[in-house]
Amino acid sequence: MSEIERKVFFVFPGQGSQYRGMGGDLLEEFESAREVFERSSDTVGYDMAKLCLHDPDGQLDLTRYTQPALVTHQLACLAALQSLLGDRAIVPALTAGHSLGEYSALVVAGALRVEDAIALVKRRGELMSEFGEGSMLATTLDLSTATALADKYFCGIGGCNLPEQTVIAGQDLDLDALAAEMAALYPRKRAVRLRTEGAFHTYLMVEAARRFREVLDEVEFGPLEVETLSNYTGGLHDAEPRAIRSRLFFQLFNPVRWYACMETALEKGVDCIVEFGGGIGPGEAPADKRPNLEGMMKKALKSKSRDAEYVPAINSGGIQAAAERFLQGA
Repeated sequence: MSEIERKVFFVFPGQGSQYRGMGGDLLEEFESAREVFERSSDTVGYDMAKLCLHDPDGQLDLTRYTQPALVTHQLACLAALQSLLGDRAIVPALTAGHSLGEYSALVVAGALRVEDAIALVKRRGELMSEFGEGSMLATTLDLSTATALADKYFCGIGGCNLPEQTVIAGQDLDLDALAAEMAALYPRKRAVRLRTEGAFHTYLMVEAARRFREVLDEVEFGPLEVETLSNYTGGLHDAEPRAIRSRLFFQLFNPVRWYACMETALEKGVDCIVEFGGGIGPGEAPADKRPNLEGMMKKALKSKSRDAEYVPAINSGGIQAAAERFLQGA
C-alpha cells in the first residue's frame, strides 16, 4: 500500500510530557526546528530554547511556561520531519491533540498560524495558572464509577482517556478524601496524582475560560484544511472559525474525551499514527524518551480489535527513522 493510499493520523500530547533538554537534539540538527524556536521566542518574549534545554529558573513545569514550550517542541518536531521529506511532505488524513496538543493539531490543519497558536497557549497557561485551583488524579476506574466518586467529593471528570482510565480533578483536600475512599473500595485500582497546577477541564477552570474567551476572539482562525478532532465533543471540529473558538473555550472546563476521539479516528479508517513532541520516561536525554500517547493509543486499538502502525517523531532519532520509513513507502 502506498503512502497516498494510507490514512495517516497526526497526534500531539498534552501537559506532562515536558522535560528539561527537550529539543536540544533538534536544534543541533535541523534548521527548520531552529526557525520554529526562534518564532516562538519572538512571540513569547523570552528565549524558548534556553527554557526548554536548560530551564535555569525551574519554570518548565509551571503551566504558563509548559504550554508554549510543548507546542513549540511539537511544531519543531513536525517541521523537522517535513523538511526531511521535502516535496513528499505528508498531508495527514486526520489530526488531533490531547488537551494542549489540540492547538498544534489546529496548526497542522491550517486553522492557526504558528505564532497565533503559541500566543494562545501562552495566555491560556497564564490564566489556568492564575485562576486554577486543586489538582488531578489519574485512575484506572471506568467513567461511571469515577463519576460517582467525583460527585460525592465535589470533584469533576477531567479526562476520559480509555474505558478504564479516567482522570478525576478537584480541590486538593477533596481529592485526598476521594483517593482514600477509592483505595478502600477498589484496592486493585490505581490512582496517580498528575503534575498540574489546577483541576483542569472541570468547573474549577470556568473563570480562566471566561477570560480566555476574550483572547480567542482576538485571534483570526482560518478554515480547516485537514479534518481535526475536538477534545470537547470527541468528534470532528466544525470547519467554521466561530465553532472552533467555542470548542476551545468549552474544552477548558469540560473533560478531554480522548477515547471518543480515538473511536472517531478509527471510524475514519486511520492506519498510521505519528506522534510529535514531548516525551516521558526516566532518561534525561531526548533519545531516552518514549512517546506520551503511545500506550493509550495502542490500548484503544486493541479494545477495538484494530491495528495501526505507530511512528514516534519526538526526537532526532525517531524523526530520522520516520522520514526513512515514509520515503521508502512512497
